[in-house]
Amino acid sequence: MSVSLALTNISVGKSAKITDILTIGKNRRRLLDLGFIPGATVTVIRRSPSGNPTAYLIKGGLIALRNEDASQIIVEIIT
Repeated sequence: MSVSLALTNISVGKSAKITDILTIGKNRRRLLDLGFIPGATVTVIRRSPSGNPTAYLIKGGLIALRNEDASQIIVEIIT
């Protein structure tokens, strides 16, 4: 059984599969355009010293997201 969490709750070095995007409108379109689509695998690479933003590896690209955006991405941890 897998547990759904916000992307912000995943530890550095861990990977997860995106299951849902909670935001709507322009923010949703931006996340989808960056590759954050349901079914995609994302890996947490690095958090800034302040913890915001965080760098994620998705589809071969390194993308930095603010926590307010990453909290709208629902994932399941890959074990």
